[in-house]
Amino acid sequence: MIIWVNEQIDPSGILYACIACGDETQAKQCHESFEQNLTAEQKQQGWVATLRIVSSWDDVPVNALKLN
Repeated sequence: MIIWVNEQIDPSGILYACIACGDETQAKQCHESFEQNLTAEQKQQGWVATLRIVSSWDDVPVNALKLN
C-alpha cells in the first residue's frame, strides 16, 4: 500500500500541518496547495512543504488528517 503524506514544517522542524491519503492525484494537489500557501517570508524563514510516501498508516504522523 502506498500512502502519500503532505507536511508543512516550520523552521524549527515542528510539523505544522499534515494530510495523508492513498490517492496520488489528490496528494499532489494538496502538496501544490501547501506550497502556494507558504508566503515568500515563510520560505525565507525556513518553512517547507514536503510530499513523501510511506507504506503503512502506522508511519503517518499521529496528528495527520487521514483521507481514505
